[in-house]
Amino acid sequence: MTVMTPTPFPGKPDPHDRTAFDRTELNLILSLYGRAVAAGIWRDYGMSFLRDVAVFSIFRRSAEHPIYRIEKRPKLRNRQGMYAVIGMDNQILKRGADLRSTLSVLDQKLIRAID
Repeated sequence: MTVMTPTPFPGKPDPHDRTAFDRTELNLILSLYGRAVAAGIWRDYGMSFLRDVAVFSIFRRSAEHPIYRIEKRPKLRNRQGMYAVIGMDNQILKRGADLRSTLSVLDQKLIRAID
């Protein structure tokens, strides 16, 4: 007769086992967001913190699909860079390892010539 150890039940998922933006990353994102709100371009935002990705979604109106998504995927740190700015049609506008340089693509869209 062989003795087998019982299989443990899977525990509750750890709520701290999620990808999130840290304070300095949120400061960069929210300063850009604040300038766009002051210009009247963006109106709402949403954040999602999942196991593999953290997403900051930017909306023109709250009832629409996001016009931009800022994603953080730490697993892509050594490949393409863990930050990405994605447009409304799921096109990657910019990807990089530095959040400030990755957000520059959105910062350029805020600068307009005054007539």
